[in-house]
Amino acid sequence: MSPRVAAFRPDDERMAEAVELLESLGAEPVADPMLAVETTGAVPRRDADVVVFTSATGADCLDPDWSPGGATVCAIGPATAGALREAGIAVDLVPGTYSSTGMIEALGDGIAGERVEIARSDHGSDVLLEGFDDAGAYHHETVLYRLVRPDGAGASTEKAAAGDLDAALFSSSLTVEHFLEAAADRGLVEGAIAGLNRAVVGAIGDPTRETATAAGIEVDVVPEEATFEALARATLSEC
Repeated sequence: MSPRVAAFRPDDERMAEAVELLESLGAEPVADPMLAVETTGAVPRRDADVVVFTSATGADCLDPDWSPGGATVCAIGPATAGALREAGIAVDLVPGTYSSTGMIEALGDGIAGERVEIARSDHGSDVLLEGFDDAGAYHHETVLYRLVRPDGAGASTEKAAAGDLDAALFSSSLTVEHFLEAAADRGLVEGAIAGLNRAVVGAIGDPTRETATAAGIEVDVVPEEATFEALARATLSEC
């Protein structure tokens, strides 16, 4: 029987791609979107020396008239870089490690005294801000979009509590938090966590793993590359 695998991506092309990938890997997808995007209409500053984008969603939310001017444009991860290029924005730097820490390390000591614009969601990690502080940079944050839990999300929590999930793919800390909130709405927190701990749980990176572990969810897989495809492949290899 095909393993039943929960995915929590937004209900757009990302979930469609996730379902297609899981089916191609021989799994039965349980699509349960835990994130919805609400754009803010905010525009990144145009007077920065460096502009950092942390997600493809942020690139998709950009005002088409915005331009980085002469700033160095940085993208965390190839998906973010690809979305920026599709929007007509040249990307100067993609760190080898797709994380806030990797971005700070890639920019190095030369960032001291620079004006850094960080364009991202309302749930961005403090790691990036603290890293720029430590490096002596001046930073400003623009919230391009908010991430909210969609109405009706949580069918996967019922399956987890019933023992009907073989694996779960947490693609951000917020998907973990929203899963638990949806379980709480149904009075299923303990049962859902117990069900996950009988399944194979994948987390896309260490911050997501830490969020899950702190809630009592045992994480079995953290892929070397922080992409959904790598997460899915690595998790399914343990099923």
